[in-house]
Amino acid sequence: MKRVVAVNSNTYHGYSLQDAIAGTNSAGFKYIELTATEGWTEHIFPTMSFKYLCDVKDQLKAGGLEPITMSGHCNLMDSERLKDFILNIKLAGFFGCKYIISSVGEAHINDNAVTSDDVVSQHIKQIVPYLEEYDLTLCMENHGKHATGKLLKNIIKSVASPRVLINYDTANAVYYGNVDIPEDLDLCIGMVGHVHLKDKAGKYNEWNFPALGKGQIDFKTIIDKLERADNDCPLSIEIEFTKDGPQDLDEVNRAVKDSYDYLKHLGLEF
Repeated sequence: MKRVVAVNSNTYHGYSLQDAIAGTNSAGFKYIELTATEGWTEHIFPTMSFKYLCDVKDQLKAGGLEPITMSGHCNLMDSERLKDFILNIKLAGFFGCKYIISSVGEAHINDNAVTSDDVVSQHIKQIVPYLEEYDLTLCMENHGKHATGKLLKNIIKSVASPRVLINYDTANAVYYGNVDIPEDLDLCIGMVGHVHLKDKAGKYNEWNFPALGKGQIDFKTIIDKLERADNDCPLSIEIEFTKDGPQDLDEVNRAVKDSYDYLKHLGLEF
């Protein structure tokens, strides 16, 4: 099965979006996931000038990259953050993305509100009309206290919209959930609309996310499961290194190219 495979620009956390565009293109990829995560990686953001955002569009086109996804995490438990997420939806629409990613809670800043899954589902239902207007699919990422596909599946079923699916982050399932990925994926694979391919090394709760193929995650099994399920969702590579981060930009670019080569070695067509 031929797939869309992108690079999450969060891989270039601490470096510019222009660095991410250049490195992604140089490695051979044709798609990119743009990151607009408040307090962490703001490669694009609704508060940026229209001129700058137009310049980014031009840079992506010149770099031969299609922005398929936007990572726009907001705390969807907090009704006050819904307006911020709606702005992220509009920003994703501006770039022509097809998918937008969010965790249930905040990704990298403190949650200002915590509530039940039923309330989260009601919040997401309020967002669905905007997803329809901008032709986007929201994919909820397993993250934090909602670390598994099994937990997210209940929210997705409650929302009951084809516009709301799961973004399965392979390393998050281990780091936050300490689960068996193939078993957990089997429980939700019909609701998976997007996958973050992220490797995991070291102890389960150690921040160590190297280039694909350098850790412990069995990506071949994951891809085979998706194909057997006729699930052709896009894949996005995310590399977050260790807590110390990469040594330099060259290390990031090598990790992206190594990940490209690894997926090709697995026989993935993209």
